Formats: sequence, C-alpha cells, structure tokens
Amino acid sequence: MHSISLEPLQRSEFAPFGEVIDLNADWFAINQGTTRRYHRLGGVQLLGQGGQGVISLAVAQRAAQPIAVRMLERHPLGSQAWIPRGLSPFIVVVAPGNSEGYPDESGLRAFYARADQGVNYYAGVWHHPLLCLVEGGQFLIVDRDGPGPNCDEVPLSITRWLNLDLNFDTLEKELQEGER
Repeated sequence: MHSISLEPLQRSEFAPFGEVIDLNADWFAINQGTTRRYHRLGGVQLLGQGGQGVISLAVAQRAAQPIAVRMLERHPLGSQAWIPRGLSPFIVVVAPGNSEGYPDESGLRAFYARADQGVNYYAGVWHHPLLCLVEGGQFLIVDRDGPGPNCDEVPLSITRWLNLDLNFDTLEKELQEGER
C-alpha cells in the first residue's frame, strides 16, 4: 500500500505551497486598544483579467477513513485560503509541480491543520480538496472569482492512503465540549 505520512502544519514546512494562517504571529492593537490585529497573515493573489477576490463559507462533511488520495487540483488564476470557523481540524495534502505542469507525485505531503490554523494555497499549487476531520466543519474561503478556467483537476497515477490514528467520535465529542 502506498501511503503519505502526516506532518504537523508549520510555516517553514508549508512555505513552498502557501501560507499558514494562525495567531502565532506578530500583532498590533487597534480599536483604541481593545483588539489585537494579526495583520497580513496571507496575501490574496488575483491573476488573469476580470478576476476579483471573494469571501465564501463552506460546510464540510467529515472525511471517510481511511482517506484515499486519488487526485489533486490547482487554481492557476488565484490563491485560495481555507480558514476554519470554530473547531474544525483538517488535513492538507499538497505536491509541487513538475516541469510539465502536473503534480510531482514523489513530493506529495500531508499536513494536520489544527482547528485554530488555516492555509492559503498560492496560485497554481497542487492540493487535494478539503479533508475535514469533523462532521459539519465550517470554513471561510477567500479566493478568486471571475472569467477564465480556475480549477484544474488531475488523477494521480496510483492511490495513496492517509491512515490517521485518530478516533473521530472522541475528537468530535471533545470539540463539542470545548465549544461550551
């Protein structure tokens, strides 16, 4: 069986693919000192003519286990950020591009994003669609809308598996208790 090891999401390791969005950053006070602003945690890339930045919400189903990675996608005309609302940890699977413009499957990587971390994929970065670890996970999406094809999908040559050592029922219960 072909598998991908799961790594913790860290800025240094994720840097070739995009930005980590979390509160582990510098901040400054705004609103007469009542608010901490963690400024410019990610940049919005808008390429091509007529594109504009949009903000959307998504509600995800929990990823079925074991998680099969059979395809990747990319957005060549803009970056795409996924930021959890509430307690929604997720898995991020990425790969560098090769000289032909397809994913370099030998460079596949998988990251565990805590519920307090988001990601911003750079324009053109190959990644798997959202793999949420809880049912009904809510996410804020910041990306490009406009003319032009902005989602390329490709199948992988072989299926890779992410076998997570997580008890989803226990995880969901802990997260629900944490919301109280």
